[in-house]
Amino acid sequence: MLRYNVRGENIEVTQAIREYVEKKVGKIEKYFNDVPEANAHVNLKTYSDKTAKVEVTIPLPYVVLRAEETSPDLYGSVDLVVDKLERQMRKYKTKINRKNRRTQGVEVPQPVDQDLWADLKEDDESEELGASIVRTKRLSLKPMDAEEAVLQMDMLGHNFFIFEDADTNGTSIVYRRKDGKYGLIETD
Repeated sequence: MLRYNVRGENIEVTQAIREYVEKKVGKIEKYFNDVPEANAHVNLKTYSDKTAKVEVTIPLPYVVLRAEETSPDLYGSVDLVVDKLERQMRKYKTKINRKNRRTQGVEVPQPVDQDLWADLKEDDESEELGASIVRTKRLSLKPMDAEEAVLQMDMLGHNFFIFEDADTNGTSIVYRRKDGKYGLIETD
């Protein structure tokens, strides 16, 4: 079951807004056989130019769902974000189903612990080490293959993704090339 953490910036989160967000974001629960215990972090922002931005992050075992949308209407932004989240879930489930069909009869290795694949944790006490380093992040690498890493990178909206290769146990990086294709960097 999803638990909701709804925050507002420059807007008061009323009961009506909270109920609307919970109702709409709750639609993604239909994509699960067993709805996992997870927190849905929803951030609502309004700007002086009368636009509203909605950011939703749902860390689940093995995948992080994340989407953000800006539109002139807060409720419209919520609808657009939910559409994005549903597309991500459909894409993820399709990819997993294809992988399972390809490996029929072969046990697919799963990450050992239930943490997220590459759970990024911002270091609150990072010291400024020089003029060029403005933020430090710590991450926990989870075993996966390159295809899963690309999927995770796309779902997070990043241009690169660091992961532990499940086959070689080495650290690898997938990245989006300028031509729109993907590259893979493997370490020795």
